[in-house]
Amino acid sequence: MESNTLIPIKKRSLETLFSESLTEVPIVDIDEGRDAFIATEMCAQYLESAIDSIVIRDSSNNPIGIIGGYDILDNLRKNPHSDFFHETKVEDIMFKEVPIINKSTTIEELVDKWTKSKRAFALLPNEDGDYSPISARRMLELGMRCKTDMTISSIPKKSTITFEQTDSLDKILDSMFENKTRKLLLKESNKFISDRIILEGISIMLKACQDLDEILDIPASKFTLERAEKIKSDIEFDHFCSILNKMEHPYAVYSDSVISPWDVCTTLLSNEITEIYDEYQKDMACPHCGKNID
Repeated sequence: MESNTLIPIKKRSLETLFSESLTEVPIVDIDEGRDAFIATEMCAQYLESAIDSIVIRDSSNNPIGIIGGYDILDNLRKNPHSDFFHETKVEDIMFKEVPIINKSTTIEELVDKWTKSKRAFALLPNEDGDYSPISARRMLELGMRCKTDMTISSIPKKSTITFEQTDSLDKILDSMFENKTRKLLLKESNKFISDRIILEGISIMLKACQDLDEILDIPASKFTLERAEKIKSDIEFDHFCSILNKMEHPYAVYSDSVISPWDVCTTLLSNEITEIYDEYQKDMACPHCGKNID
């Protein structure tokens, strides 16, 4: 059943839009006092999934901060040695302003909070007395249910920032921070490198050699790149969100632009999106009679 209201979904609450599924995802956490290497391994495993930051808890089990790729890599630039990972505690580099929202928070308010904190991640109190995570990845589920004539060409285009295999990690990180992006596209290809890929590569290297020096001199060729999905036609917005949602690490290339879950978040702020389906509808209805297909 589809919603009949004409209020833009950006004005509606998370509880209204997600219902019972809102708090079904558990947070991933780590105790204060652990070193940055543990956080690096956890970020390599979990970033870009249903969570996008690791929650730091104190001895009373309270969340006191969050840590993600931005925090680890920004501090690595200041201390580019293997000692950083083993001697730095997570509470020393975490983002201390824990972003906590509630079920009545609207999409517009959530995206505004993410924009100001530069982190698309927030905690939501759940029925168990703990918290559940909300990240940009979860917004793909909402995008899949949008009833709109919008297509991916409606998503605002942004400059594609590229790199080359010979570029050093130092140059890559400089480009990421200067352009405020977590992913760079390999020149003349659809392969990309991200903060998660970098952390995964460093984690593997540190296990092989704990005294890894000159980390920022490591060339891009030492990291295992991934492929962005190539979109060849101007498909519907909901269909595109479904494609991204099926990817382990969502990222797509369309025409001369790249699109990430964050771009989906900003598109959901459109006044044109006013209706959603209770469930994702693509390929569920007969194109001739309109009846649901079992």
